Amino acid sequence: MSAGAPNYITPVGYAALKAEYDQLLGTERPAVVEVVSWAAGNGDRSENGDYLYGRKRMREIDRRLKFLAHRMKAARVVDPLAQPDKSRAYFGATVTIADEDDNHRTVTLVGDDEAEAGHGRIGWNSPLARALRGAGIGDLRKVSLPGGEKEWEIIEIGYAG
Repeated sequence: MSAGAPNYITPVGYAALKAEYDQLLGTERPAVVEVVSWAAGNGDRSENGDYLYGRKRMREIDRRLKFLAHRMKAARVVDPLAQPDKSRAYFGATVTIADEDDNHRTVTLVGDDEAEAGHGRIGWNSPLARALRGAGIGDLRKVSLPGGEKEWEIIEIGYAG
């Protein structure tokens, strides 16, 4: 995603980012700080596994907190149900597509932070999502994939909360 580009995300996706942030900041980080403080009081830190692991884990948590804070700040929450034109595939749409061999696939266009291809949620900036943007039922869209170009027909479009 390019700098300055909006980080589109569904309300559910934003809530998941916020829940992870709150859990790390309010629960996990204080627990690690407590272990590190206890371990630091045990003397030689150079061979103290609790201390060394705790410091490493604290850096990982802090890095993740910084990332999550940045993503939430850049987030533009979009409610899929608020799409004015539900006859076309826009952000939040669940789209059923068929390839040349009539193999059907259903995908939901979501924010890049909430994408899980294995669960049918594809990131807004993925090649398939970019090809589907603005498509209506019956439209044909070509997608360049690592294995070559593939054509899909839009069979169904729906929006859910």
